[in-house]
Amino acid sequence: MISFLDLKAINNEFKADLKAAYEEVIEAGWYILGKQNESFEKEFAEYCGTSYCLGVANGLDALILILEAYKELGVLTDGDEVIVPSNTYIASILAISKAGLKPVLVEPSLKDYLLDPDKIEPFLNARTRAIMPVHLYGQLCNMPAINSFASKYNLKIIEDSAQSHGAIQNGKRSGNLGDASAFSFYPGKNLGALGDGGAITTNDEVLYRTIKALRNYGSEEKYKHLFKGVNSRLDELQAAFLRVKLRKLDESNEKRRQIANFYLNNILNSAVKLPSLNCPESHVWHLFVVRVDERQEFQQFLTQNGIQTIIHYPIAPHKQKAYGEWQNLSYPIAESIHKTVISLPISPILSDIEVKTIVEVINSF
Repeated sequence: MISFLDLKAINNEFKADLKAAYEEVIEAGWYILGKQNESFEKEFAEYCGTSYCLGVANGLDALILILEAYKELGVLTDGDEVIVPSNTYIASILAISKAGLKPVLVEPSLKDYLLDPDKIEPFLNARTRAIMPVHLYGQLCNMPAINSFASKYNLKIIEDSAQSHGAIQNGKRSGNLGDASAFSFYPGKNLGALGDGGAITTNDEVLYRTIKALRNYGSEEKYKHLFKGVNSRLDELQAAFLRVKLRKLDESNEKRRQIANFYLNNILNSAVKLPSLNCPESHVWHLFVVRVDERQEFQQFLTQNGIQTIIHYPIAPHKQKAYGEWQNLSYPIAESIHKTVISLPISPILSDIEVKTIVEVINSF
């Protein structure tokens, strides 16, 4: 069976360095907010091209903390509206709800599955305060258009960069294309920890200092609390592991691009709708997602032929029980996407033979 994602094999390539990083943390005897986290924050900020980075517990917390910080600063207030794509992973929407704000769903482009800037304006009103572009599957949204729109209406831009580590647009990386950005280091991400982890990047010093306190019980100085904060910190061990893997992120992203290019050029089955690539460097192919009308039969066929696939994601957010108040709303593009998408293996450790086998099987469907 060709695995969709073999995390053990991926991390085996870093095994010696990961063990050395583990030993370094153990020997230091400091496990929270120590030198490893400080070094990772510096290195990841430099990588993204931002002034600041903050390590946090996970990607969802990263989004929530950005929104909560803006509330503490008076930029957002309870009930304010945040534009978000209707086909995103539910974490983007949960963050808005958890922060006491209102998610406003806007349909994506069927071409690239990303938030369509041309569809945003009809959803604006007096309570609209921010846009949350989600760089879904690893491809950057049309940020020049979104930034221009946000500037026109004085809206904040909060990037959901959970799937786009390292992607570049007009010379800038994901995480440096809005006012603030949230990353996830869930093990399966392009830059994945060996557990949960997340980060926030920004160039706004006031926002940075506010989030820095919020993630640590609302405290800048021990036992003195400025805000009603939370405990959401990237631990030293995960920070050490991420420092090791960050060094080869661009290399592994390039391998993903090579596999994606082979798929794009060699999958010839008309039943399989291939993804659209806007610009090579703006996509890091966290996922290679195709659409197939007969998805169940397609997935069964690949499984029978030794190829594991996963569906990202089978149910549209507005059809989830958690958002029962949206059950009667209609988002036909999102519904079509969620009904037909299926993700092919695109791990950087796939062999050329495995990639060719996947293509041959798909073309014989």
